[in-house]
Amino acid sequence: MGADIVLSNIKKQYKEKVVLDQFSATFLEGKTTCIMGPSGVGKTTLLNLILKLENPDSGTITGIDKKTCAAVFQEDRLCEEFDAITNVMIAVSSHISEEQIREEFEKVHLSDYERKPVSSLSGGMKRRVAIVRAVLADSELIVLDEPLKGFDRTLKMDMLEYLKEALKGKTAILVTHEKEEASTLGDIIIEL
Repeated sequence: MGADIVLSNIKKQYKEKVVLDQFSATFLEGKTTCIMGPSGVGKTTLLNLILKLENPDSGTITGIDKKTCAAVFQEDRLCEEFDAITNVMIAVSSHISEEQIREEFEKVHLSDYERKPVSSLSGGMKRRVAIVRAVLADSELIVLDEPLKGFDRTLKMDMLEYLKEALKGKTAILVTHEKEEASTLGDIIIEL
C-alpha cells in the first residue's frame, strides 16, 4: 500500500512572478483529486512539481519518491512515427497484449488507427491514445492535465465515463477547468 502525497508550504516562482506561495495540500492514496482554477494560477506548475519535472523553491513534497507515475500532458507527447498500439506498448508492462490495447481503444471509440503513424491521426485521436497509454501504464499515480480538452460533448461524456471507471481505486490528479469533469471524476476538488 502506498502513501498519500503531501505538499507542505510549496513556493515556486519564475523570475519575479510567484506562481505558488505557501501552497499545501494532501493527495489521498486511491482517490482522484481534481485541481481547478483560472489560467495562469499554477495548475500545470503544480503537476510538474509532483512529477519532479521541476523543483520547488521552498517547501516539501513527500509520498512521491517511490511511486511510479503515468501522465497525460497538455501536449500528447506521443512518438509520432510509431502507430497507436506501439505508442501504448512502449509505456505498459509486458503483460498487456495488443488485443487488450485494441479493447481499450474500442472503449474510447478509437478506430481507423491500425498501421498508421500517429502523426497522421487527428488531434482527438492522438489524445485518446495518450489517455489509454496513461491508464494502461503500470503506475501508482496518474496525472492528467486537461485530458478532455477539445472533445465534442458526446465524446467528452463517453470519455468521462471511461476515466471514471479506469481511475477507480487509483491515485490520480486531474487538472480541469470544467466543473462537470471535476464533479464526475473528483473524490476531492482543490481550487487554486
